[in-house]
Formats: sequence, C-alpha cells, structure tokens
Amino acid sequence: MATATTKARSWLLIEHPGPWPERIEQLVEPAPVAEAIARATRAGVRPQLIRRPGRRRGTPPLQVYVGSSLGGPVWLEGRKLADPAELAELDDAALAAVASGRRPGFGDLLADGAAPYTEPLLLVCAHGRRNVCCARLGVPLARELAARFDGAVWETSHVGGDRYAANLICLPHGLYYGSLGTAEAVSAVEAYLRGEVTLERLRGRAGMPEPAQAAEHFARSLTGVLGVDSVSVESLTGTSPYEAVIDVAGTRYRALVEDAEALHECGPGCQENMGSYLVSGITLLNPAALV
Repeated sequence: MATATTKARSWLLIEHPGPWPERIEQLVEPAPVAEAIARATRAGVRPQLIRRPGRRRGTPPLQVYVGSSLGGPVWLEGRKLADPAELAELDDAALAAVASGRRPGFGDLLADGAAPYTEPLLLVCAHGRRNVCCARLGVPLARELAARFDGAVWETSHVGGDRYAANLICLPHGLYYGSLGTAEAVSAVEAYLRGEVTLERLRGRAGMPEPAQAAEHFARSLTGVLGVDSVSVESLTGTSPYEAVIDVAGTRYRALVEDAEALHECGPGCQENMGSYLVSGITLLNPAALV
C-alpha cells in the first residue's frame, strides 16, 4: 500500500498505562515522560506511548525501549525503570545517537556482556482518544495477539493511517500492516517471526519515502521474495515518475513509480490522507547498467 509513515526511522517507546491525550505531546504528567517525549521529537526520534493489552498495571517500574529501523543494522534496546526520572539518561546526546542509528547503551546488558534486548516487538494502535476506530478495532486485536504471542505485544499510541485500523507495527524493522483482522494479523506476525513479510495488508516500511515503499512492494510481488532483509531500495531519484533501483536477493531491477489519484475515504482535507502510486516499466539490470 505504501502508506507507512516516512518519518519514523528511530523510536522511543515509553510504557504509560493512560489515559493518553489526543496527541502525546500534550502529556503533562509524569513530567519525566513528557520531557522525554519533547527531547525525542526534537532529536528526530519518534516517541510512542505503550501499555500492555487488557488490565492496566500501575507504573513504575515502566518499560522503555529505544530502537532503529533503517540506516544500518536494525536493533532494539529495552530497560525497566524503577523511577521515571531515569529517563533523563536519554538526554539530547543519547537521542541524537538513536536518531543516527547508533545504540546509546541504554538497555540492560546481560551478566556476560551480551547484547541487550533482541526480541521483536509488536505494536497495535489502540489510541481511542485520537480515533475511535483504533480503540474499537485495535484493542481487541491486541488482546488476541497477546494471547498468542505473550510479552511481545503492546498497545500503542497513534501510528498514522487511522483509516487502516487495526494497525500493526513489527519492530525493529518498522513494518506497517493495516486493515487487519485476527487471521491477517497472526499471519503477519508468524511471517515476521520467521524473518519474512506477508504482502497481504502490508502498508510498507517506516522511514522510506512512499514511492520507495511502492517499488519494494511491487518487486516482492513480482519475484515472490519475502525475506525481510532480502529486498532493498538502493536509490530513488527524480519526481513522478520516480526511478527506483531495487536489489532483490542480489538481483537488481529498475522501476518507474508514478503518482496516482487516490480515493480518500476520510475526505480531501484529511491530514491522514496519503498518496497512491503506480509501478510500471520494471526492468532487470545487469551489472554494467549500474556503472
């Protein structure tokens, strides 16, 4: 669909059971959480509030994650904080590192010095105050997924594309899925856990321009290559029609991506409306064509 948000290359996830304001930057208490959201936004790191599906538990301790989806190896670091004031450790310098794709060393290391948090996270938008459909569709989906995938699942604040509720993000790769029922969501998660994407209901990958998302999706559909890291858009140039060079498991293609008129369910003035794209003219590139 090519409708994943293009801004979220790096993440700050903070457990906050709620209530959540319409926009998380409006959060006032607890002050350390509000300040961390502001610092992350300034640094270009996307902040999200998260909470466990079902019964709300008080905090602290509160779970915090930072991570990177693009610009190098993807990663997550996680840590439980006994006091929200510990969020001050994620200062401007640490968040600048996260924004550039570098680990800030915030996560808990194991006793033997092994890498911090390495398991995937599954975020389901359940931000009812922002959009009622996210609560109506997202909350029950989060509970269904939690029953199957346990601690990997969190409800989260607004992720963009409310009209695609229920929305799911698979981290650390930043894969967005939308318009999900339980069966489609389970299929997407199972694919992710084995290192693949499923093209049904895939909205795209966060951090990539929408025409590049469209080019990747088309290349996967054409070739049947589903490995999460097996397809990458090496370059995107021009304006509509854009020219994309796509690497598919070591084979390169060139594709033309054009703007297309979209049907906007929310109306033409909605800020959630996103572009639509047509991919055409895909050709196989030999090595000499790239010199």
